[in-house]
Amino acid sequence: MYSVRRQAATFRVVADVSFHLAQVNIARPKAPVDSPLLAEFAALLDPVNALADAAPGFVWRLEDDSGNATAIPVLGDASLIVNMSVWESVEALWDFVYSGGHLAVMRRRREWFKRIEAFMCLWWVRAGHTPDVAEAEQRLLRLREQGPTPGAFTFKQRFEPAAEPAGAGH
Repeated sequence: MYSVRRQAATFRVVADVSFHLAQVNIARPKAPVDSPLLAEFAALLDPVNALADAAPGFVWRLEDDSGNATAIPVLGDASLIVNMSVWESVEALWDFVYSGGHLAVMRRRREWFKRIEAFMCLWWVRAGHTPDVAEAEQRLLRLREQGPTPGAFTFKQRFEPAAEPAGAGH
């Protein structure tokens, strides 16, 4: 069972539609998450997730009963782990990713994870829409196949929200 954790939010508005930014990132650990090699990473999950939950601009993150998403399958590959969240803006996510405790953990990612192609994807969703893993997989695969587009992009090549984001009609 997945739980939903939300904060009061502000919205980006285009043509009377409010938007949030969804993000997914996947990783291929060098060993199982419960192995000695990943013990430090696993110990840092709860503190880093708590930082995200309290960060300005945080809206939602994917989690299972353990409070993280490491056991949730992605792309049909049991060796991959997934992280997915929704933020008020690109800037709010950027500020969280590239500062403080998250940055310190991210700098150590090569200790724990193998390199993979296009591991992170951003896309706009209608405010209030909660993306699921299937939606995230589709966006990530689109990014891998087409490169950055308004429907699947990166920090490096960003797009503004369009009139009909994911979650329209939801």
